[in-house]
Amino acid sequence: MERKEIEGIHHVTAIASDPQRNIDFYSGVLGLRLVKLTVNYDDPGTYHLYFGDSVGHPGSIMTFFPWPTGQTGRHGTGQLTVTSFAVSEDSLEYWMERFKERKIPCDTPIERFGKRTLSFIDYDGLKLELVEDGGDGRDPYDEGPVPRDKAIRGFYGVTLSEEGYERTAWLLEEILEFKLTEEEGNRFRFEPRTSESGGIVDLLCSPDAPRGYVNVGTVHHVAWRTKDDVEQREWREEIVNAGLDVTPVIDRNYFHSIYFREPGGVLFEIATDPPGFTVDQPSTELGTRLVLPSWLEPMRKQVELALPPLNVRR
Repeated sequence: MERKEIEGIHHVTAIASDPQRNIDFYSGVLGLRLVKLTVNYDDPGTYHLYFGDSVGHPGSIMTFFPWPTGQTGRHGTGQLTVTSFAVSEDSLEYWMERFKERKIPCDTPIERFGKRTLSFIDYDGLKLELVEDGGDGRDPYDEGPVPRDKAIRGFYGVTLSEEGYERTAWLLEEILEFKLTEEEGNRFRFEPRTSESGGIVDLLCSPDAPRGYVNVGTVHHVAWRTKDDVEQREWREEIVNAGLDVTPVIDRNYFHSIYFREPGGVLFEIATDPPGFTVDQPSTELGTRLVLPSWLEPMRKQVELALPPLNVRR
């Protein structure tokens, strides 16, 4: 029997404030492609914006729920506090100059576990990083404003801030089958057993930090990749047997999802790679217009009236 594996990060979903500023930052500054303009299926009065590579391959997808009237969230424990993207070697000087020109705060690069890393924040204060990873062979989106040799290639990893360490480490190692590869101080690095890029998890043990609060400028959840529906059902059974509460399988149109909270409180999702973002649009039209699922299409006029207008120029 073929062994199932978590193949890295599928997507990360965060909370933004203004949807236009969100598009301007992730497409206009970071150079990602807006691959899907849709709504939150659980709250159709809210956009759901998906950014990624040319077609939004799993492992490249950063998504947002923009809450224009939301309050500022709080970074803290029980939360994914940093999202890291992979870039090629010798790229950080380009990015520092790009951020400087646009008055985007960023730190001086540091070296972490042998990789040069640049920390910065988006317009809502979401914590992000660029990590130079010469071994990442994924193709970036190269039709945006960032040169191909400097462009983001997808996720490098995520940082989970936890009050404790052992229970989350147990879930990663014993259930999701990650392996502990490095540690430094209160930072413990885990990687999936597969060799796929974009799956690093850093556990940051911060017992004195405040508890995180999800709102604008924070991450809502992280999704892990599984290859198909069969493996997803197997993962669901295994997580239930581990004593954790898991949702039924939910159809998100572009992937199928199950959700559960890891022992430290971070909301995890396991999402299928298929069917992908071209299921309802050709690749040439991705992100160019509002797309609604079939059950909301009859209410398109009402939905559009409830949403703020956007400029989604390529």
